[in-house]
Amino acid sequence: MKNILIDIIAGARPNFMKIAPIMRAFSAQKLCPHNIELRLIHTGQHYDSTMSGDFFQQLDIPTPQVNLGVGSGSQAAQTAAIMVGYEQVLMQKRPHMCIVVGDVNSTMACAIAAKKSNCLVSHVEAGIRSGDISMPEEINRIVTDSITDYFFTTSKTASDNLIKFGANPNAVFLVGNTMIDTLLQNLARLRPPVFWNEHELKQRNYFVLTLHRPDNVDQEEKLHALIQQISTVLKDHICIFPVHPRTAKTLARFDVPSNIIVTCPLPYLEFTYLLKHSEGVITDSGGITEEATFLKIPCITMRESTERPETVTVGSNELVGTNFHLLENALLRIISGNWKKSTVPPYWDGNAAVRIVDVLCKEVFAVA
Repeated sequence: MKNILIDIIAGARPNFMKIAPIMRAFSAQKLCPHNIELRLIHTGQHYDSTMSGDFFQQLDIPTPQVNLGVGSGSQAAQTAAIMVGYEQVLMQKRPHMCIVVGDVNSTMACAIAAKKSNCLVSHVEAGIRSGDISMPEEINRIVTDSITDYFFTTSKTASDNLIKFGANPNAVFLVGNTMIDTLLQNLARLRPPVFWNEHELKQRNYFVLTLHRPDNVDQEEKLHALIQQISTVLKDHICIFPVHPRTAKTLARFDVPSNIIVTCPLPYLEFTYLLKHSEGVITDSGGITEEATFLKIPCITMRESTERPETVTVGSNELVGTNFHLLENALLRIISGNWKKSTVPPYWDGNAAVRIVDVLCKEVFAVA
């Protein structure tokens, strides 16, 4: 029996929901003929408690063996710091495989460093594409998938993207969505945020708003107009707005209407409770569209394209871009109860992480 070291990379808020079930599935698996040792690497891309620390506690993720502590910075500076920091870890002890998840800078940076150290790379949530190369995340996806050895996808569309891209079909596995694994594992543990009673929130009597994309939040005039539009259309409806640190810098420059309730970023259990009981959500986050689709909550996405088309074609999501007329129309349809019917995409059943670990144990490590 061999000892096989696997690095699992997490760096930003979306990563933590994706790695938790994978680590749990490795701990429970009994199929691998070898001894699996997991080394959790936290790059520190998100570093305050509401964006990082609370997730480890709430999702029962073990304390990372390594924290690179890179913090914030420009795209290039942050990516470089992650690569340098992780390379030093690899030089001390090289793993058999590096598992990266999602599409943040940590994903791409660690995949590159690992591949250059002759490690196998597995990408969870591989193959998703928005078609918008101006998005940093799209660049991260393309680069990561170009050097990945094993691809784990959330949808047939993502698998097809990889095949068209030139990936080995025998290395592409449709497994489902690990974010939904985490959601299902924690449904019974969700809890209202501390301000629930203060604002007299009740099931389906409020909206949720999240914005963090540079195109939506970096320009004061644009963000101010968007907030005013949402406030005007919602009228007497409350909208809870947990503010991303990037958004907070712009938001601080103007007054927010009284029916838009600004809060700090929320821990996972509180935010998901808020989403689950809302009347609808307005967002520019890809991950939230997946959670809203599973929970069948009407979702309006302030983007021109999405890398998760299944949330639109079968799910509860609609794209409105930055078109205020489309936004108004969508909000009024939610308020009037005329939103489209939706279903949950195939394999979004809470077993994605188990499928990932089964593949690795039966098809990869069995011949290691």
